[in-house]
Amino acid sequence: MTKDMMIKALSEFMAKKGVETMTLAEYKAVGNDVPVKDYLLKRYFGSWNRVMSVVKQRYPVSVAAPAPKVEKVAKKEVKDVKK
Repeated sequence: MTKDMMIKALSEFMAKKGVETMTLAEYKAVGNDVPVKDYLLKRYFGSWNRVMSVVKQRYPVSVAAPAPKVEKVAKKEVKDVKK
């Protein structure tokens, strides 16, 4: 598996999870469901921060922000008190 293939697989994995970046602890917490083991990424790129920067440069992950919730305000009826 080449470096580019590793980064592409990691980028697709992060997009599926819905995150733009992950810490090493979060990545390790996923367990065996990761596409590339963390020690292989660190071996090829040197550090986890460098792995994340290469992901952002080569295959950026764009996660859509959730749409803000719009609450409807009920209109109150005003009764005419004057008689």
